Amino acid sequence: MSDRRRIADAELFAHFVTFSCHKRRRLLDEDLPKRIVLGQLNDQLRRQSARCIGFVVMPDHVHAIIWFSQTGQLSRFMQGWKRLSSFHIRQWYRKHNAAYFQQADMGTKLWTPKYYAFELYSRRKVEEKLEYMHLNPVRAGLVDKPEGWRWSSARWYLERRTVGVPIHWIEC
Repeated sequence: MSDRRRIADAELFAHFVTFSCHKRRRLLDEDLPKRIVLGQLNDQLRRQSARCIGFVVMPDHVHAIIWFSQTGQLSRFMQGWKRLSSFHIRQWYRKHNAAYFQQADMGTKLWTPKYYAFELYSRRKVEEKLEYMHLNPVRAGLVDKPEGWRWSSARWYLERRTVGVPIHWIEC
């Protein structure tokens, strides 16, 4: 039996995705790398006519809930998001924080090679995952309340404040 993970992408579910910095390094501690991740998220959303239901960028990993208008889009979306954000983050570190870049032993990988995806087949599951990811910065001791973390969609849901990524609710 193969231990290869199978990502279900044959139906129009929302996808809860998670990917991490290689070796769980805190490569997203600085604001600009987080902005790059969100900028590349925006670019991928436009390229593939996808919708973001929510997101959070943590110091060493990223969560997002993405919905596609067509099936079979998740793998291409994730490959583009990770590849382009990795390129631009590495470029930024080389230029603005070369010492950290060398100390972190970035090697050839910024992100872990794979990502985790969970299909959200009901409104309850979408709400459950939104709450989980919005509470991530609170559980990590980065903020006291979810809306205090600038790098998440919690501010949009709780205060209707802009978060740099268009947020669209979809009915499951």
